[in-house]
Amino acid sequence: MSAEQNEKVLMITGASSGIGKTTALTAAREGFKLILTARRKELLDELVAEIGSEQALGVAADAGDYKSLEQVVVKGLEKFGRLDAVFANAGTGVQTPGTEKGDANEWKTMIDVNINGLLYTARLTLPHLRKTTGHFLMTGSAAGRNTIKGSVYGATKWFVHGFAQNLAEEMKEWDGRCTTIAPGMVNTPFFDEPKPDKLDPQDVADAVLYALNAHPRNCVREVYLMPAYRN
Repeated sequence: MSAEQNEKVLMITGASSGIGKTTALTAAREGFKLILTARRKELLDELVAEIGSEQALGVAADAGDYKSLEQVVVKGLEKFGRLDAVFANAGTGVQTPGTEKGDANEWKTMIDVNINGLLYTARLTLPHLRKTTGHFLMTGSAAGRNTIKGSVYGATKWFVHGFAQNLAEEMKEWDGRCTTIAPGMVNTPFFDEPKPDKLDPQDVADAVLYALNAHPRNCVREVYLMPAYRN
């Protein structure tokens, strides 16, 4: 790995568990410096301690709160001086499925994170990614590529996939790259019951690093992962 790669700085939202945490640990092993954010400060602190404070910075924030997220970017730049890649991974679902019987308050919370949080992350980081000809990645979903009866969560992921295509064209103006990581069901704390026959967070982390490590001429627009097991 080149010295230049070792200097690259990656920001991850939703970094305290599951896909975000595993991606942080994987990227750390590859030499990336990390700006990590999530709502749960104690879990972020544990993750930074595991990686090392010279290589990682944790700043607790709500992805759906613009001012809170802005402080993550400011403090990350203060520590590392640059930003090369961003993985907008923060996301949440709902407890009450469907539309007719859905919970409007749950929808608002989910939209604040899944849609507004993504937009805020992009708005706050793109000026800095432009300086490094950087890379913006986001967590989509198989639910954003397929029709699921009454799924408002799925609809937020359709937004992610549509926004990603539009953003990729915008970033192309300065040779930036944009990637959607679209997994099927992943065995993470997102679910109440373990799903050991589904994808592992490491599978998703590997997809993120695959896109990041592609030659700069190659914009990997989407990585779509589905469990190989039938059950």
